Amino acid sequence: MSMSEGQAPLDLTGLTSTMATTAANLTSEECFGSSELGVNVGGLVAIIVFYVAVLLVGIWASWRTRKEEQNQEQVMLAGRDIGLFVGVLTMGATWVGGGFINGSAQETYNAGLIWTQAPFGYAMSLFISGTFYARKMREAEYVTMIDPFTQKYGKWGALQALPAAVSEIFWSASILGALGSTLQVILNLDEKVSIIMSAVIALGYTLLGGLISVAYTDVIQIFFIAIGLFLALPFAMTHEAVANIYEDKMADGVTPSWYGEIAPEDMGTWIDYAFLLLFGGIPWQCYYQRVLSSKTPARAQMLSYGGAVIALIMTGPSVLFGAVARSTDWSKTDYPCPKPSGTTSKVVLPLCLQYLTPPVVAFFGLGAVSAAVMSSTDSSMLSASTMIARNFYQKVIRPKCGEKEVIYALWVCICINCIIATSLAIEYKSIYELFVLCGDFMFVIVFPQLTLVLYWELANTYGSVVSFFIGILLRLLCGDSLMGIPATISFGTIYGDEASCPTDEDPLAACTGPVPFRLIVTIIGTLIHFLFSYGAYTAFAKEWVSLDYDFFHCFKRDQDGELVLTGSRHMETENYQLDDLKIPRPKVEYIGNGGEEKGAYKNSGYN
Repeated sequence: MSMSEGQAPLDLTGLTSTMATTAANLTSEECFGSSELGVNVGGLVAIIVFYVAVLLVGIWASWRTRKEEQNQEQVMLAGRDIGLFVGVLTMGATWVGGGFINGSAQETYNAGLIWTQAPFGYAMSLFISGTFYARKMREAEYVTMIDPFTQKYGKWGALQALPAAVSEIFWSASILGALGSTLQVILNLDEKVSIIMSAVIALGYTLLGGLISVAYTDVIQIFFIAIGLFLALPFAMTHEAVANIYEDKMADGVTPSWYGEIAPEDMGTWIDYAFLLLFGGIPWQCYYQRVLSSKTPARAQMLSYGGAVIALIMTGPSVLFGAVARSTDWSKTDYPCPKPSGTTSKVVLPLCLQYLTPPVVAFFGLGAVSAAVMSSTDSSMLSASTMIARNFYQKVIRPKCGEKEVIYALWVCICINCIIATSLAIEYKSIYELFVLCGDFMFVIVFPQLTLVLYWELANTYGSVVSFFIGILLRLLCGDSLMGIPATISFGTIYGDEASCPTDEDPLAACTGPVPFRLIVTIIGTLIHFLFSYGAYTAFAKEWVSLDYDFFHCFKRDQDGELVLTGSRHMETENYQLDDLKIPRPKVEYIGNGGEEKGAYKNSGYN
């Protein structure tokens, strides 16, 4: 695109008068994405440039591996051959997506820094995952995060794939929602059109190349987003309509207002989300897809730590744009509507980029963010689909199916998950809430299960299945406003200061808030897992119950009559066992005439 013809890429000159005349007739939610405002041609060209760049990289990556055998390990894990540089960048880019950046700016704008827990919590969870989980998972040579469950618990282990896949789809929806909002601001396109268009493009190169295409587009993404945001931030902070973000103080006269505060009655909620994000960020397939694709266990840990550093660095501009939006007098900008509020606050980041930076900077900022967040949704769609195809379809529905059939099932799942994520992105309005909801089920259900299957040898199907269903039941009974589920049980209430929420009947009434119920449900589920796993083992070991009644076939007697587990979390090809006693593999050679006649095997010693 040439800039020598006098028209900047995002030049709004011809559009401003139209926007000004129509603004009086538009609500705050119609200030963008309205057909009355016309399409921003410059912005459309910018988006096309960045989209084409990402798409070409995805196609190139798939072309590089065209001669490789298309098996599960190649498509799902890029042949376990992801380099350190690409691995670290794709790990960081997986977390730093649309929900991360747009959602963090939105929450800082609405509630303050203290409530913007997601970017910090998810970044810190990468350090924990790298230290305690990455090495164990990579050493076992799993293909998905659900493999240790299906290895140890059999078909019942596939239960864990359901909440994990749902959470990945929610994650995709939050990214698509962020992208739809961004394109709505840039192009004045209807949000639904923006979301659908972006999903189709991401779907295309994901189907073409699998993880290798996703990884290389992630590299482009993280460079785009770093350059775009860090380039735009100084211009936004020094714009004439933006006051010093540290000038406006809270009631104490010292703390900047954009830091926010935690009311006494909200402390339970804050603690709940802190634990949810810190530990709920651990059991994610999109994370383990990168871990398991690394060449060595040590490199898997390095990917985790490198991704955490990138996520923490990118948190800075995200929250600062939220602070800038809070300090902006929007009437002094070309933005034709009042200060963003309510659901329109989800677009404060793209609004800052478009109205507080020069056109050339806005070109890089808006175009880069748009292309970047599109490149993240592919990761979650691929992650959810690999779990469903490998751990549910192959393990439960078609145990004897071949590699090609699993790959075909993977492609079908990617398409279905794309449709579901796109529908959710259109339906739900708050990016940040959808972003946090992703980790809810992972924290309450999958996190304790993953920890126990990796670290406790006596964990068995009885404890896993019972704690799974009780955990889901308790979580649903606690209710969820986003999903429209009313609360039917409560673990307690936290009361605020006296007269903090006065009513006509009680002028001294205090505000109330919930205790950290997600954390409580997680602890209850973990204790139930311990209780039923150890209880089942003890009952069968002491012969209180006959093994004939071992419904899940968890136990057997070894050659010494001791009770042992029938399943192990280790992959079947890893150990050679006879009645749980490891033995060396014998060296054998075939003796025969090579025809139809049966031959024999000769023992030639041991390896």
